[in-house]
Amino acid sequence: MKIRYNLLKTEKNTQARFGTIQTNHGTYETPMFMPVGTRATVKSLSKEELKDEHAGIILSNTYHLWLRPGPDVIKNCGGLHKFMSWDQPILTDSGGFQVFSLAKNKRKDITEEGVHFKSHIDGQNLFLTPEKSIEIQNKLDSDIAMSFDECPPYPVTYEYMKKSVERTLRWAKRGKKVHNNPNQALFGIVQGGEFTDLREYSCKETVKLDFDGYSIGGTSVGEDKPTMYKMVEDGIRYLPKDKVRYLMGVGDPIDIIEGVIRGVDIFDCVLPTRIARHGQAFTRGGKINLNNAKYKEDLNPIDNSCDCYTCKNYSKAYIRHLITTGETLGGRLLSIHNIRFLIKLTEELREAIKNDNILEYRKEFLTKYEGKQKK
Repeated sequence: MKIRYNLLKTEKNTQARFGTIQTNHGTYETPMFMPVGTRATVKSLSKEELKDEHAGIILSNTYHLWLRPGPDVIKNCGGLHKFMSWDQPILTDSGGFQVFSLAKNKRKDITEEGVHFKSHIDGQNLFLTPEKSIEIQNKLDSDIAMSFDECPPYPVTYEYMKKSVERTLRWAKRGKKVHNNPNQALFGIVQGGEFTDLREYSCKETVKLDFDGYSIGGTSVGEDKPTMYKMVEDGIRYLPKDKVRYLMGVGDPIDIIEGVIRGVDIFDCVLPTRIARHGQAFTRGGKINLNNAKYKEDLNPIDNSCDCYTCKNYSKAYIRHLITTGETLGGRLLSIHNIRFLIKLTEELREAIKNDNILEYRKEFLTKYEGKQKK
């Protein structure tokens, strides 16, 4: 079996969906937030800590694992699951986002065959093609692999985006042709920028290729929120109801809620661990920065409503001390909290879908979250 999505309920007032993803490494409920383990590890956290925070699928990065330790090393170690000792599902991205961010002249470095760029480690000239991306992911043996797509910046002209969508479709066909891991699902990626007709075209043509699931790409790349949400709507309207819908690189709590309301099933983002390393934490009352002096003697947990290990055991005052003195435990504790915050958010969204009250849930969440942020 590769992967199976079961739609169990659609919320009566929106497009929000409650379902399950069945994989070779277990069955998990959606909507779901997936922590990012870029280099085969979610930064500073153990597998036991991730499971304690109710993590399901986690994501690893094809580009980084290609460079170090190399796909052959991981294959010879028994695949990514055995290599990192993770017995739950793993999704690997295509490496495309990292590659395009590293391309010096994005338009000139992109050819029909693939992308030329330099290694961020030693400056070595590298060349990644759709076939190479799939070959690497086949060796990593993740549960879900992603097609290699072009990641256009924002904004670009309609003409550029049209050519980019066409290239992504050609690359999707090439990648699908060489995908040869019978136990690995392969997802297609929908592009099109802010252009409604290109999103429709990309959706319909990508669906014709019959992937195991579909991702909405090209969002959260600098556009404003209304534009982003419209991109999601345009990118999801023509996707099949019996396949997983994945919104890549989105981890802001409000964006997750808005994505779920529009029919997204799974999300991933480095945001919870990245902001943790800078002393920031999600709370029901908005994002806070524990570097601020007002937390110096605050003996309360980060969030009184949170059930994570950090909030059960440590105060803001102590975590602030760790952060301001450069102790690595501070970032670890905040990472545990932030990841649990987003996973718990998706758990609550599932219940709201079951109870047909997701709009009420959004209103209540935003009242508390945005109200604190404005102070």
